Amino acid sequence: KGYFGDRKNHVRVTKDAVLRAMSYNTIHRKQKKRDFRSLWIMRLAAATKIHGVSYSKFICGLKRAGSLLNRKVLAEMAVKDPQGFASVVQISQKGLAA
Repeated sequence: KGYFGDRKNHVRVTKDAVLRAMSYNTIHRKQKKRDFRSLWIMRLAAATKIHGVSYSKFICGLKRAGSLLNRKVLAEMAVKDPQGFASVVQISQKGLAA
């Protein structure tokens, strides 16, 4: 469904098109995970720069502080809850200092 031209009328061409689409689907399912992780990292890098901390130091401070928040949650927090994210940055800075 959704093909046009010879891809919808001829069995051999249709079969080749569907097999190619299925292989790309497998590849893109894997790439989607990479793309979202890089998006979260970019958002976090921009949000931490506002608070005067680099992304790598922010993540290092969170690990040392024992935080269990992942990048997805942190990126959502940076966009939707700036005050809460500021407190997380403070926790990260305390983790770096300790």
